[in-house]
Amino acid sequence: MAAVPDPAGDEVSRAGAQAYAAEWARALRRLGFVPHGAAETERLLLAYTERLARALRAEPFSAGPADDVGRAMVDAHLTEPGMLEWSVRALGEGFVDRVLPGGTRPADAAERVAASQGALAAGFARALRDRTFAQQERIARSAWQARDEVEQALRDSEARFRAVFTGAAIGIGVAGVDGQIIEVNQSFADMLGYAAEELRGVNVSSLFHADDAAGMWELYQELIEGRHDPVRVEKRYHRKDGTSLWTDLAVSLVRHADGRPRFTVAMIEDITERYELQQRLRFQALHDPLTGLPNRTLFFETLGRVLDTAGPGQRVGVCFLDLDGFKAINDSLGHDLGDRLLVVIARRLADSVADHGHLVARMGGDEFVILVDGGDGLDDAVSVAKTALAAVATPVPVGGQQLTVSASVGIVECPAGETSASELMKAADTTLYWAKGEGRGRWAVYDPERGARDIARSSLAATLPSALDRGEFVVRYQPIVSLLEGRMVAVEALVRWQHPELGLLGPDRFITLAEETGLIVRLGEWVLRQACRDAEGWRRRFPDARLVVSVNLAARQADDPGIVETVSDALASTGLPAGLLQLELTESAVMGTAGEPLRSLHRLAALGVRLAIDDFGTGYSNLAYLRRLPIHCLKLAGPFVEGIRGDVPTAAADHRDERIVDALVRLAHALELWVTAEAVETGVQAERLRALRCDTGQGRFFGAPAPAREIADRLSSGEAT
Repeated sequence: MAAVPDPAGDEVSRAGAQAYAAEWARALRRLGFVPHGAAETERLLLAYTERLARALRAEPFSAGPADDVGRAMVDAHLTEPGMLEWSVRALGEGFVDRVLPGGTRPADAAERVAASQGALAAGFARALRDRTFAQQERIARSAWQARDEVEQALRDSEARFRAVFTGAAIGIGVAGVDGQIIEVNQSFADMLGYAAEELRGVNVSSLFHADDAAGMWELYQELIEGRHDPVRVEKRYHRKDGTSLWTDLAVSLVRHADGRPRFTVAMIEDITERYELQQRLRFQALHDPLTGLPNRTLFFETLGRVLDTAGPGQRVGVCFLDLDGFKAINDSLGHDLGDRLLVVIARRLADSVADHGHLVARMGGDEFVILVDGGDGLDDAVSVAKTALAAVATPVPVGGQQLTVSASVGIVECPAGETSASELMKAADTTLYWAKGEGRGRWAVYDPERGARDIARSSLAATLPSALDRGEFVVRYQPIVSLLEGRMVAVEALVRWQHPELGLLGPDRFITLAEETGLIVRLGEWVLRQACRDAEGWRRRFPDARLVVSVNLAARQADDPGIVETVSDALASTGLPAGLLQLELTESAVMGTAGEPLRSLHRLAALGVRLAIDDFGTGYSNLAYLRRLPIHCLKLAGPFVEGIRGDVPTAAADHRDERIVDALVRLAHALELWVTAEAVETGVQAERLRALRCDTGQGRFFGAPAPAREIADRLSSGEAT
């Protein structure tokens, strides 16, 4: 009994594999003769099942094991045609879900199953072909031995040869070196739809398919010249009725005793059904089963071929399209209706560019791509994108209702010789993201400079976690000075990134990235603890200074249910009194706060921690709500302070800004809140703010952000006393 070698690998679902093998065994016994007992057949198929399952989850993936299983089926004499058809079909119908354990299904399982189906069929076909031709060669040897014996007047051997030649199931033909047919058997004649007598004297070249004729005659000539012996190819022939068939053709040259070519012997097998099965399997592997469009595999094959064969000056473009809000349609109306919508959209996209011959493929989900090959430039690609958007925007009647959808398109167009498939699609994906960011129903064109900035930004985002682990972040402290007394009463902790290659980076380069990636919570906690350590160090050295350290709290930190415990632990571990810590939140982060975040603010205030609203006046400015918050300080936004520098174009504008600041200070004092003015750059500003009874100021005029040791130096010089 044939066995399939199987390297050690991860376990598959034993129960699932046994059930699948049992079902496979029952199907094969139902489809034809199985030369083994039921138990033996099931054990054999269980080995095949486990082999296929392990191959599907192997990394890297290879369809070779499926090819081995196809060959093993032939070796085990499981060769009824229906057995192959059932085995290939069943491999694609739930095989992965039944046999692979939960959580082990690879992301590209569908592509792997399709490749395995093709490999199984190909292995089966090749093994069957090899076995057939092994039999054919034995027949041929017998035939020519009989022929030689005829030439030696051995009539009994001639009879045996005739029996073999005439009764062979494969087609056998003998022709002269000029291609004129000398003899054919009935199987040969039946394949081509002729009587055997009609073929005698016909030149073999007249039977070649028109598309293969030139290449076949060249191959025939090379055989006669001795450059090939034997020749084995898959070729098409014309039947008498005008139809064509695919054959597996083996041609050998018979020579005279002195080595001169004498005649050729051809053995052909009709493989039309097998070839059509392979073509169907290839179509299934390269096309989307829902829409019938080419899939990503075929798209990348085509794109790669276009780039590899592009001539000088040839350009290529890609329009990467994604439906806007398609998930909402699936969630609200159901996946069945969503699938029907995708089918309509796919047909419209294909029709919209049909006259230009552009390839439209479905990349997966609601993403489509159009390959603009041979266009004259960017204008052609933009025109294709506009046409596609118009096709998508037309209302779609589905399920008794009219659905209106839109799409976003990323456009990349460049010389074909200056890019690769991966670079082109990466740029298209980036550009699609830009288009979506600008709103619905839009297209965007790839900008290399913007792309480079995005790559640099992504690189920074990717290295943020490791940078925090490596200790690349530092804290700088900016003085906050009493406008009445002129002494430093607090400092604001400001984080910087000491990048090993880019130098010291300000928060504008990485804080947004930290918020987007969620790292802001870890980073914010690190800043909080570092600031508390430094502040406690100052307190121990200068106990009379009572210097407050102000730490920014991001919105995501404020929403974190554990923020109170984090702050409490930072204070406890460093020994810093709660009254010397101030937490700054942006106005938009606290205005409208309800539920757990609001309770957290009250719990923080109950610890004794001071709370401040940063950039006040630029957000919601909900004064009624402000009364409910346990706030101690308002920090006036920089634009208000900037307006009273004294160098504005008109005195009226200067006076207006001054009145705004005056009103905000009065409001804060009415609510018994401390007021800090940010962005104080000049002495004029400081004097005016003092006159308006603003409590403290912060900005370049009072000192730039500095390391902790410089703050200690200022305290040592008496600036905080």
